[in-house]
Amino acid sequence: MDDNSDPEQSSWAHLPDVCLRNIFYWLDDRDRSQAALVCVKWSQVMHSACLWRSRRITFLSRPSRAHVAEVRRALFYAKKFGRYLEHLEIKLPNPYSTAFTQKFQVVMRDLLSHLGKCSHQLVSLSIRYLELDRYFWRGVARAQMVKHLAIFLKRMSKHLESLDLKGARTTTEDGCELLNSLSCVTSRSIICKLNIEDFFSHHLHVYRSSLFHQTMSKFQGLVILSLNYSCLSDELLDTLQEHSARSLRTLNIKCHVSEPHGQAVWGMSWAKLAKSAPKLTVNFVCERILKHDHLARMLLVDIPVRSISLRSCYSNDPEWLMRPTLTSLLPAYRHVLEKLTLELNNDCELLDEELLQLTLACRRLSYLKVWAFLSVTFLERLLQSRAEGKCSLTTIKVKIYTAEQDTTEKDQLLGDIYRKFKYLIDSELNYFATTYTVQ
Repeated sequence: MDDNSDPEQSSWAHLPDVCLRNIFYWLDDRDRSQAALVCVKWSQVMHSACLWRSRRITFLSRPSRAHVAEVRRALFYAKKFGRYLEHLEIKLPNPYSTAFTQKFQVVMRDLLSHLGKCSHQLVSLSIRYLELDRYFWRGVARAQMVKHLAIFLKRMSKHLESLDLKGARTTTEDGCELLNSLSCVTSRSIICKLNIEDFFSHHLHVYRSSLFHQTMSKFQGLVILSLNYSCLSDELLDTLQEHSARSLRTLNIKCHVSEPHGQAVWGMSWAKLAKSAPKLTVNFVCERILKHDHLARMLLVDIPVRSISLRSCYSNDPEWLMRPTLTSLLPAYRHVLEKLTLELNNDCELLDEELLQLTLACRRLSYLKVWAFLSVTFLERLLQSRAEGKCSLTTIKVKIYTAEQDTTEKDQLLGDIYRKFKYLIDSELNYFATTYTVQ
């Protein structure tokens, strides 16, 4: 690429480094490696720190040859440029065999060992869906995985600010060992964003564990905390009030029907935390927990709830009704609720009127997603209320369930509604509406 080359090559040869770096940023590892062979200048740009600050590696259970090659390149460059690494994300969706988990454990041992020696700028680590309680994680492989991850977290504890171990599904002891590794050096952790959703196995009563409470007391200055309801207790709320009240902004709580959720958490504990952390907002996700008495025990009026998601997950329990929740429980949050998601497949009650009244009562509600048995006229009434300024919705996503095989008539009505409110939808709303046949 000298001055005697053609004009097109010459223009590329004289591109400023900042332009080349911006181009290289959007290339994958394979294209970057090929581009680095063009000339010395491009090879030097290839070594720019800004290109290697983030790594995302996904290990598939049944990978293609192309994906295997992609993972190998990603691991190679993670090691080669590990000194620049600031954000590392590793995903392990659906591990399926003992051989696979053993191989993955060896790969992670080598990667973490190398990064532990050379990576001094890592501030964000995400390793999702390890599922260590599954049968294919044999004892030795599981123990080695926990051991090497704990060693790595200890080495990174001085500068790691964000940790995401969602879906690890550890025992209480192993989980607390990993979390305690973050405070081995300084007796306190500087982590400000911690995701331990599905971190412990679903069957564990984590809220009873004194070891867990002692571990959480090491985290001082948390800003965002994501966890399961099975971890929640008065002791934990008191710990958060004592050590993170000034910083805590978001608390994400997930509750699944298969995990323990019968503990009593007093409204007074929530009120004390909310008073000490005035900027705190709480987001609830409940899966297959829809009975009013169960929800009422968790969704206390003292909680500064911003978002609620209730999902039936295709389980149809004829004993539960949604109407009491819509009319007596959720309206308690009418002054704070901003986001509501309802995925309900019970066809024994129509909820049009109750849902519409709830939407009008929650004046701060900006996001509404509803998948349920509704009439098409519900959507028309909702859009009319929005056009008249009676609600503040900016996102409306509705999937109207029906038992009818032929949805032509309903689809035509939805089209008519869209055309009627097209001016509003196109200018002010994130809008989605469709019908869906439920067998």
